Amino acid sequence: MEELSPDGAAPAGSRTPTREQSAFNPISVLRDIGASVILAVVLIVFIYQPVKVEGTSMMPGLTDQERIFINKYEYKLGVDSIARGDLVVFHFPLDPSQSYIKRVIGIPGDVVEIVDGTVIVNGNALDEPYVLPEYRDHSSTPRTVVPTNNYFVLGDHRNSSNDSRTWGFVDRAKIYGKAVFVYWPPDKIGRVH
Repeated sequence: MEELSPDGAAPAGSRTPTREQSAFNPISVLRDIGASVILAVVLIVFIYQPVKVEGTSMMPGLTDQERIFINKYEYKLGVDSIARGDLVVFHFPLDPSQSYIKRVIGIPGDVVEIVDGTVIVNGNALDEPYVLPEYRDHSSTPRTVVPTNNYFVLGDHRNSSNDSRTWGFVDRAKIYGKAVFVYWPPDKIGRVH
């Protein structure tokens, strides 16, 4: 509790807010806005990158023309390792000027095969709730071992996906982000699953 001097005034050295100090301060507001803008730019440039989904290969989870944020930091600095089920963004092995987004199915050392559309990893059928029955195909691929520093990736819309079944594995060095958040359209805003 603040002590008062006998005449009711505040003791020497204490400050009482003046009318000018409690009024709107435009310099303070501009400083706060500037700091917010700088923080947003740093986050977008160094950690998150907005990208547009083009095509139908990741339906129903991601649809054509959706806008998402990818985390560029998570894999680059080894904060998190690439795991089965991650949606990764990478430079397309046959044309590095293009970027693709696919789901990781096989990690280094895994034995992957597809029998009549059923994905089998290390001898066990993979549970894939993200692939709708109408998006499944009945293709088969021979058993193969995922090499060191490579990944086997598939689109969720198997009928329309150009993926590891066609062109092989994705080298770890080509993967530059993980899809994390849908920000457009507004009815789809939320984490990527």
